[in-house]
Amino acid sequence: MTALPSPARSEHLAQSPAVRRDGRWWLVAKSGSIAITDPVFTGQLNRFATAMAAADQAVAGLRLQQDQPPAPPGRRRR
Repeated sequence: MTALPSPARSEHLAQSPAVRRDGRWWLVAKSGSIAITDPVFTGQLNRFATAMAAADQAVAGLRLQQDQPPAPPGRRRR
């Protein structure tokens, strides 16, 4: 097991033990951490992280729309 780099730039992937720090993926547990080096696995993690970020943005956009007052009759909301 390896010590993780500084927590300066880290993000958990949803509720998983996968964490991306400084552009590298790690599996993190109470007993320690291990770097993920398999390019196929890290590619899948990158795709999943991109999809999660897009979903988070879509949800944030919907919440903003819900907070706006209704559009006047005859006008469509953008």
